[in-house]
Amino acid sequence: MTREALVMGIGDREPQVDAEAFVAPSASVIGEVVLGAGASVWYGAVLRGDVERIAVGADSNVQDNCTLHADPTFPVSVGARVSVGHNAVVHGATVEDDCLIGMGATVLNGAVIGAGSLVAAQALVPQGMRVPPGSLVAGVPAKVRRELTEEERRGITLNGTMYAELAKAHRDAHARREPAGGAEG
Repeated sequence: MTREALVMGIGDREPQVDAEAFVAPSASVIGEVVLGAGASVWYGAVLRGDVERIAVGADSNVQDNCTLHADPTFPVSVGARVSVGHNAVVHGATVEDDCLIGMGATVLNGAVIGAGSLVAAQALVPQGMRVPPGSLVAGVPAKVRRELTEEERRGITLNGTMYAELAKAHRDAHARREPAGGAEG
Protein backbone atom coordinates (compact mmCIF):
# COMPACT_ATOMS: atom_id res chain seq x y z
CA MET A 1 0.00 0.00 0.00
CA THR A 2 1.34 3.44 -0.85
CA ARG A 3 0.67 6.63 1.00
CA GLU A 4 0.90 10.09 -0.45
CA ALA A 5 2.30 13.01 1.47
CA LEU A 6 -0.28 15.33 2.99
CA VAL A 7 0.21 18.67 1.25
CA MET A 8 -2.74 20.97 1.88
CA GLY A 9 -3.79 24.52 2.45
CA ILE A 10 -5.68 25.73 5.48
CA GLY A 11 -7.84 28.84 5.29
CA ASP A 12 -6.07 31.26 2.96
CA ARG A 13 -2.63 29.75 3.66
CA GLU A 14 -1.44 27.55 0.78
CA PRO A 15 1.77 25.53 0.39
CA GLN A 16 4.18 26.34 -2.44
CA VAL A 17 6.32 23.32 -3.27
CA ASP A 18 9.00 23.70 -5.94
CA ALA A 19 8.86 21.03 -8.66
CA GLU A 20 12.38 19.90 -7.68
CA ALA A 21 11.52 19.47 -3.98
CA PHE A 22 10.89 16.05 -2.43
CA VAL A 23 8.11 15.49 0.10
CA ALA A 24 8.13 11.91 1.40
CA PRO A 25 5.00 9.85 1.78
CA SER A 26 3.91 10.18 5.42
CA ALA A 27 5.23 13.77 5.63
CA SER A 28 2.75 16.60 6.23
CA VAL A 29 3.12 20.06 4.67
CA ILE A 30 0.19 22.17 5.83
CA GLY A 31 -0.67 25.83 5.26
CA GLU A 32 1.75 28.54 4.21
CA VAL A 33 4.87 26.45 3.68
CA VAL A 34 7.33 27.36 0.93
CA LEU A 35 9.80 24.67 -0.17
CA GLY A 36 12.68 25.84 -2.38
CA ALA A 37 14.30 23.99 -5.27
CA GLY A 38 15.88 20.74 -4.15
CA ALA A 39 14.47 21.00 -0.61
CA SER A 40 13.44 17.71 0.99
CA VAL A 41 10.94 16.85 3.72
CA TRP A 42 11.42 13.32 4.99
CA TYR A 43 9.22 10.57 6.40
CA GLY A 44 6.99 11.56 9.28
CA ALA A 45 8.05 15.22 9.29
CA VAL A 46 5.36 17.83 9.97
CA LEU A 47 5.64 21.41 8.66
CA ARG A 48 2.58 23.29 9.89
CA GLY A 49 2.26 26.80 8.51
CA ASP A 50 -1.26 27.32 9.82
CA VAL A 51 -0.42 30.36 11.96
CA GLU A 52 2.65 31.90 10.28
CA ARG A 53 4.78 31.23 7.22
CA ILE A 54 7.40 28.49 7.08
CA ALA A 55 10.09 28.84 4.41
CA VAL A 56 12.65 26.11 3.68
CA GLY A 57 15.44 27.20 1.36
CA ALA A 58 16.98 25.52 -1.65
CA ASP A 59 18.75 22.20 -1.07
CA SER A 60 17.78 22.08 2.61
CA ASN A 61 16.54 18.90 4.26
CA VAL A 62 14.05 18.41 7.07
CA GLN A 63 14.69 14.86 8.20
CA ASP A 64 12.44 12.13 9.55
CA ASN A 65 9.96 13.05 12.29
CA CYS A 66 10.95 16.72 12.55
CA THR A 67 8.42 19.38 13.50
CA LEU A 68 8.48 22.93 12.12
CA HIS A 69 5.75 25.23 13.46
CA ALA A 70 5.29 28.90 14.31
CA ASP A 71 3.46 31.21 16.67
CA PRO A 72 1.87 34.54 15.72
CA THR A 73 4.68 36.98 14.79
CA PHE A 74 7.24 34.14 14.90
CA PRO A 75 7.51 32.62 11.41
CA VAL A 76 10.02 29.87 10.61
CA SER A 77 12.82 30.57 8.17
CA VAL A 78 15.27 27.82 7.22
CA GLY A 79 17.96 29.02 4.83
CA ALA A 80 19.65 27.24 1.94
CA ARG A 81 21.71 24.06 2.39
CA VAL A 82 20.49 23.46 5.96
CA SER A 83 20.11 20.01 7.52
CA VAL A 84 17.47 19.69 10.24
CA GLY A 85 18.30 16.35 11.91
CA HIS A 86 15.87 13.57 12.81
CA ASN A 87 13.30 14.45 15.49
CA ALA A 88 14.40 18.08 15.77
CA VAL A 89 11.91 20.88 16.45
CA VAL A 90 12.25 24.36 14.95
CA HIS A 91 9.51 26.57 16.38
CA GLY A 92 9.18 30.20 15.31
CA ALA A 93 12.92 30.52 14.68
CA THR A 94 15.39 31.49 11.95
CA VAL A 95 18.12 29.12 10.80
CA GLU A 96 20.47 30.84 8.37
CA ASP A 97 22.27 29.18 5.42
CA ASP A 98 24.64 26.21 5.72
CA CYS A 99 23.66 25.09 9.24
CA LEU A 100 23.10 21.71 10.82
CA ILE A 101 20.47 21.30 13.53
CA GLY A 102 21.36 18.08 15.35
CA MET A 103 19.06 15.15 16.02
CA GLY A 104 16.49 15.85 18.70
CA ALA A 105 17.50 19.50 19.09
CA THR A 106 14.88 22.16 19.81
CA VAL A 107 15.12 25.76 18.57
CA LEU A 108 12.49 28.06 20.09
CA ASN A 109 10.64 31.26 19.10
CA GLY A 110 12.73 34.20 18.01
CA ALA A 111 16.05 32.33 18.10
CA VAL A 112 18.44 33.02 15.23
CA ILE A 113 21.06 30.43 14.29
CA GLY A 114 23.83 32.24 12.41
CA ALA A 115 25.07 30.97 9.04
CA GLY A 116 27.40 28.00 9.09
CA SER A 117 26.57 26.95 12.66
CA LEU A 118 25.99 23.55 14.23
CA VAL A 119 23.41 22.98 16.96
CA ALA A 120 24.38 19.77 18.75
CA ALA A 121 22.03 16.82 19.14
CA GLN A 122 19.49 17.26 21.96
CA ALA A 123 20.41 20.94 22.49
CA LEU A 124 17.69 23.34 23.63
CA VAL A 125 18.14 26.77 22.04
CA PRO A 126 16.04 29.12 24.20
CA GLN A 127 13.63 31.74 22.98
CA GLY A 128 15.35 34.79 21.50
CA MET A 129 18.91 33.40 21.56
CA ARG A 130 21.20 34.76 18.83
CA VAL A 131 23.94 32.38 17.74
CA PRO A 132 26.92 33.98 15.97
CA PRO A 133 27.80 32.59 12.52
CA GLY A 134 30.13 29.59 12.48
CA SER A 135 29.38 28.49 16.05
CA LEU A 136 28.99 25.18 17.82
CA VAL A 137 26.02 25.35 20.19
CA ALA A 138 25.30 22.61 22.75
CA GLY A 139 23.55 21.94 26.04
CA VAL A 140 20.30 22.45 27.88
CA PRO A 141 19.94 25.35 27.79
CA ALA A 142 22.21 25.74 24.78
CA LYS A 143 25.35 27.84 24.99
CA VAL A 144 27.87 28.79 22.34
CA ARG A 145 30.82 26.48 22.99
CA ARG A 146 33.30 27.55 20.31
CA GLU A 147 33.81 28.29 16.62
CA LEU A 148 33.48 25.38 14.23
CA THR A 149 36.60 23.87 12.73
CA GLU A 150 37.06 23.74 8.98
CA GLU A 151 36.52 19.97 9.12
CA GLU A 152 33.18 20.45 10.91
CA ARG A 153 32.10 22.99 8.30
CA ARG A 154 32.96 20.51 5.54
CA GLY A 155 30.92 17.88 7.39
CA ILE A 156 27.85 20.13 7.32
CA THR A 157 28.29 20.60 3.58
CA LEU A 158 28.76 16.87 2.97
CA ASN A 159 25.64 16.06 4.99
CA GLY A 160 23.57 18.44 2.87
CA THR A 161 25.02 17.05 -0.36
CA MET A 162 24.25 13.49 0.72
CA TYR A 163 20.64 14.39 1.52
CA ALA A 164 20.21 16.15 -1.83
CA GLU A 165 21.33 12.97 -3.60
CA LEU A 166 19.14 10.78 -1.37
CA ALA A 167 16.12 13.00 -2.08
CA LYS A 168 16.57 12.51 -5.83
CA ALA A 169 16.86 8.75 -5.38
CA HIS A 170 13.76 8.58 -3.17
CA ARG A 171 11.75 10.83 -5.51
CA ASP A 172 12.69 8.61 -8.46
CA ALA A 173 11.91 5.42 -6.53
CA HIS A 174 8.46 6.68 -5.54
CA ALA A 175 7.75 7.78 -9.11
CA ARG A 176 8.44 4.22 -10.33
CA ARG A 177 6.07 2.57 -7.84
CA GLU A 178 2.78 1.28 -9.13
CA PRO A 179 -0.41 2.71 -7.64
CA ALA A 180 -1.99 0.77 -4.77
CA GLY A 181 -3.85 -2.26 -6.08
CA GLY A 182 -1.19 -3.15 -8.66
CA ALA A 183 -1.23 -3.03 -12.43
CA GLU A 184 -4.09 -4.35 -14.49
CA GLY A 185 -3.52 -6.85 -17.18
